Amino acid sequence: MGKLQAGIIPVTPFQQNCTLLFDTESREAVVVDPGGDVDTIVAIVQQQGVTVKEIWITHGHIDHAGGADELREKLGVPVIGPHKDDKPLLDILDTRAAALGFDIPARKLTPDRWLEEGDVVSLGDHRFEIYHTPGHAPGHVIYVNRDMQFSILGDVLFNGSIGRTDLPGGNHQQLLDSIRDKVLPLGDQMSFLCGHGPGSRIGDERRSNPYLRGL
Repeated sequence: MGKLQAGIIPVTPFQQNCTLLFDTESREAVVVDPGGDVDTIVAIVQQQGVTVKEIWITHGHIDHAGGADELREKLGVPVIGPHKDDKPLLDILDTRAAALGFDIPARKLTPDRWLEEGDVVSLGDHRFEIYHTPGHAPGHVIYVNRDMQFSILGDVLFNGSIGRTDLPGGNHQQLLDSIRDKVLPLGDQMSFLCGHGPGSRIGDERRSNPYLRGL
């Protein structure tokens, strides 16, 4: 088993962190949250010389899932996630761009597999546990690799901030509950990539993130 390596591909006008995860030995890969700019994602996949096996989605907002159907078509691989509670968001992806005032070619999405709390997905021998973390979006999930102390948290927790809850389906208290009950118990050494901006470690956020005070 090789090492797990991650590269960030900023996509859409929202500069969302699409993540290319791959094993350095087998060169097998997954693409996490391809929100758009699919041709750019495909070009980087080819440049890196990796073989994408699956597309993983954290939640159903357009900047995370808007390009998933097109990428699935181009690569011929399945889309995994999020939780089925985000189906209403995925069903309207094709109309959300215009509503937000952006010219983003998005398609509605039906995943090949919905994810539930306690599920496990794999990239080769690298296992990721699934946690359902609603609040930013009803069906938001996070991906946790305990062996590498590495996780992908989407828009739940950021470096110095937390996810918005003023979007359809958002719930501020629910988000705080998800962070308290699912994210913080992962441990201070757990590093993470998030949906926007630089990553961090759980312990650093516990100590310095103003939104976590009181949790």
